[in-house]
Amino acid sequence: MVFVTAGTQLPFDRLIEAVDDIASMHPDVQFVVQALSSRYKAKHVEVVDFLSSQEFDQYFKQANMIISHAGMGTIISALVKKKPIIVMPRQYAFNEHRNDHQVGTAKQMEANGYVYVAYDSDELKTLFKNMWPDNLNIRATISDVASDEIIQSLNDFIKSK
Repeated sequence: MVFVTAGTQLPFDRLIEAVDDIASMHPDVQFVVQALSSRYKAKHVEVVDFLSSQEFDQYFKQANMIISHAGMGTIISALVKKKPIIVMPRQYAFNEHRNDHQVGTAKQMEANGYVYVAYDSDELKTLFKNMWPDNLNIRATISDVASDEIIQSLNDFIKSK
């Protein structure tokens, strides 16, 4: 199963349309898409506009792959839960966000080796094709707790004040 999350602030038709096209070529794969209502009407994927945190977590656990906007919450969840993730950042030029901070996030996360990034629909389709189903490599993982070194460093800093 592929879980796709587009965030909850604005519609992201470009992502939904690209995923719908991918799903049309993989009718045996379940795609669940969490996205706000959009002008694009998907034909090959299940779109839900709201999920409770429990439902979101359940889809996340069941997923073999995550496709997402470049939201830090989803990126961190994928890294902690050890899920391969492709992010497609929202872009200001397409009226998908108020600025291009998601492009910056995606570039930095990609440069640091954390995520796969598709900046457009063609790149998303290519990445999916190259990964599904036999190359679902996780680029990186992180712990859900801070390391002892970070905690000690914070304690030292607090004590010095």
